[in-house]
Amino acid sequence: MPEAATYLAIGAMVGFLAGLLGIGGGVVIVSSLALIYGHHGFAPEYTMHLAIGTSLAAIMAGAFSSFRAHGRRGAVDWAVVRAMSPALLVGVLAGSFLARFMNVAFLKVFFLVFMGLVALQLLVDLQPRATRALPARGPLAAISFFIGLCSGWFGGGAAAIGVPFLTWCNVSVHRAIGTVSALGFVAAAAGTVGYAIAGWGLPQLPPWSVGFVYVPAAVGISITSALFAPLGVRAAHKLPPRTLRRVFAVFLIGIGVKVALSV
Repeated sequence: MPEAATYLAIGAMVGFLAGLLGIGGGVVIVSSLALIYGHHGFAPEYTMHLAIGTSLAAIMAGAFSSFRAHGRRGAVDWAVVRAMSPALLVGVLAGSFLARFMNVAFLKVFFLVFMGLVALQLLVDLQPRATRALPARGPLAAISFFIGLCSGWFGGGAAAIGVPFLTWCNVSVHRAIGTVSALGFVAAAAGTVGYAIAGWGLPQLPPWSVGFVYVPAAVGISITSALFAPLGVRAAHKLPPRTLRRVFAVFLIGIGVKVALSV
């Protein structure tokens, strides 16, 4: 498959899953790009950095399209978005800048562990019971910072922590997914800037890179993810996603093993 078509196909999958399951595209994009970049012979010491930075750039379009679609259905809690965004931004930027000084092995292990937790959550359908309200400003900021930091090292991931957290805080599942899709856009935008600056001027990076963001992949994935995200949102409000979650979890386990063996 030509390189451009590969990126378009990844974007279509990412956009649909982001809308359907509330899963940010990072889990698919980073694993796919890590394999592709290795095949293309990109500098191995920066393969994961490029995959993560490109993922954050690529999921912006899908996240924007997804939260707009959820917003039209009244499924975005803007008060929560405003409360969590500042600390989330700080966390993402911190993760992005620190990533430059981390070797590829650490980022790979962190990604695979996080990916395994996402797959486990989907496979056994872990849903925390709604037992409390949102925490006070300080604890909420700490949690938001942690989500942002993980997003900066995972290439997404806001949904994996944010949706269960908001569900635990008495936010309905659909509203939690919509709210986290808005937070995911904030995280992606900040992370894109952070990774672009962190990798700026490194001679080992391939042509058409802006820092750790590989522009051809980011553009190709963005085009189709933005188109397919509303389709996933529409399906999410009509279909019980449990079976799809489990199928996706098995897919994640398979691709995670491949990344572990080949990157």
